[in-house]
Amino acid sequence: MTSEHGKSGFVVVLGRPSTGKSTLINRICGEKVSIVSPVPQTTRNTIRGIYTEERGQIVFLDTPGLHQADKKINLRMRDVVTESLEDCDALIYTVDTTRPPGEEEEAVATLASSLEVSRIVLLTKTDHPESAPALIEEFLARHGLDDLPRFQTGGLQEDPREQKSSHEAAEPRPRGIEDLLAALFPLLPQGPPWYPEDHYTDQPPQFRIAEIVREQAILRTRQEVPHAIYVEVADLEQRPKYLWARVFIFVERPTQQGILVGKGAATITEIRKESQKILGRIFPLPVRLALQVKVKPRWRRDDNLLNSLIQ
Repeated sequence: MTSEHGKSGFVVVLGRPSTGKSTLINRICGEKVSIVSPVPQTTRNTIRGIYTEERGQIVFLDTPGLHQADKKINLRMRDVVTESLEDCDALIYTVDTTRPPGEEEEAVATLASSLEVSRIVLLTKTDHPESAPALIEEFLARHGLDDLPRFQTGGLQEDPREQKSSHEAAEPRPRGIEDLLAALFPLLPQGPPWYPEDHYTDQPPQFRIAEIVREQAILRTRQEVPHAIYVEVADLEQRPKYLWARVFIFVERPTQQGILVGKGAATITEIRKESQKILGRIFPLPVRLALQVKVKPRWRRDDNLLNSLIQ
């Protein structure tokens, strides 16, 4: 890529929870940029995934899924989505074709139709037996979005326990993604890249470690527990042959703490081992973790904490 001829810009990926936004960005960037789980709203922050090639550089902004709940954490995530839209050059509106449009989809479509930036519709999970793209097309028409360019993609691996933790681009990208990229570059302004060409994200090490640990904790819990988890890296040291981190996993109740620790510390041991394995493929050195589960009651109602955690 050259600054004289390349395109460079920011593209927001928008949608309700669990439409495949994070998986899409991971596959495009070829790395584990965003954590993925079957739990809706796993993504809490705006995550930047950087894709660079001869046509230019696209900085994808993976946003939290828009959810119509009035809890403080949901309201803060909605604010994050709105903030990410302020300076973007283009928008990908992702729609899960396996779920009928409901109140959440109405809210996302209303937001997408109100924006003046270049927009593209991406229909996801189109290879699923329950996919109903015709129903989605009718819905888009009702919101005046039927004239937007649209693409379809299937075959995106949604289960992080089965997908590769890094270098996911070793597998050919689905055709829909290649077509999507070809449509995006002409929408971007010409200019130099925002990030060095070998970067695929701008996340600091502490954030990456915290997110991987949170992902592994989410995958081993059910019901309300995944939503009650937040993770903090208390210490990070580079030692001669490895990175060492002390990590606190916070929950709201002692019963949730017991679930995460597990009988004989089995669950927390699994979380530590799998997190270390994944982080070892992300960082140039092996990573060793010291994990501890703590209780912080009602943390999801703490405005100051939410503002610091969700950005």
